Amino acid sequence: MRASLAALTLIAFAAGCGSNTSSSKRSAPAPGSLEALWRGSGVSVALIPGTQDYSPGELRVSFLVVNPHGRVISTPRARVWVARSLHARPFAQTLARSEPVGVPGVSTDASAKALYVAHLRVPSPGTYYLLARPVGSYRIGGLRQLLVRAHSASPAVGAHAYPSRTPTLATAHGRMAALTTRVPPDRALLQTSIAGALAAHEPFVVTFATPRYCVSRTCGPVVDVVDHVRKQHANTPLRFIHVEIYDQNNPARGPNRWVREWHLPGEPWTFLVGRDGKIKAKFEGSVSARELEAAIRRYLL
Repeated sequence: MRASLAALTLIAFAAGCGSNTSSSKRSAPAPGSLEALWRGSGVSVALIPGTQDYSPGELRVSFLVVNPHGRVISTPRARVWVARSLHARPFAQTLARSEPVGVPGVSTDASAKALYVAHLRVPSPGTYYLLARPVGSYRIGGLRQLLVRAHSASPAVGAHAYPSRTPTLATAHGRMAALTTRVPPDRALLQTSIAGALAAHEPFVVTFATPRYCVSRTCGPVVDVVDHVRKQHANTPLRFIHVEIYDQNNPARGPNRWVREWHLPGEPWTFLVGRDGKIKAKFEGSVSARELEAAIRRYLL
């Protein structure tokens, strides 16, 4: 998240974010273009991304809209447009929904209480532009680039899950510090390994996250969400697994073997895997309990 903020600061200065009074010195944007919509938003800012790994098809895009004073705008909905360039007309439009970060009353370390999440279809690789306007309240428009690569950097939906022999309470002989950085420890998420769940042909949810060391401060809440949803499925064969991301839980040692086996670009990542061992859905970054529960009911039950 820190790297994203730095990048967006550069974008903001280059694009002239802030009050639109400064835009009078520029030539007028083409009517109907994404730039025209952006500059007609009242206050123009850059969006802070929550997701960055995209490939053609259905995209789940999460982001924050922050005003020039640093206040996060969190209305229930935001209108979203996507275009191939600032000067092009949008080819897609949808509504983003504000999704809670973490679990109320449980998660305390999230830097934002909610993120906007939009679902879009992008047909081919390339660089696109997304504009978001929160509905109601403050007049503001946030802009960001979407880099859509030919292939996702993370494991693709439909691919076979890698049978990682992730550590469990049994293999670690109860040494909680070796298993999790969450406080209190998430024991219920450490009962089985990915390899064990695959061998049993049972559906499972696995989240790769480090509650203590996450840079974006959404990792701890992601583990909270997974544990919260787990409780709703206590009497089902569905399994829930948490995997830390650093070697010996030490950021200085870099990613551990299980993160490398799954080829994960950063964290947190949450995957839903079916009885056939194939990935049915995945979530980059923060995921709400509502989103996770809906995906479980759609793909795993």
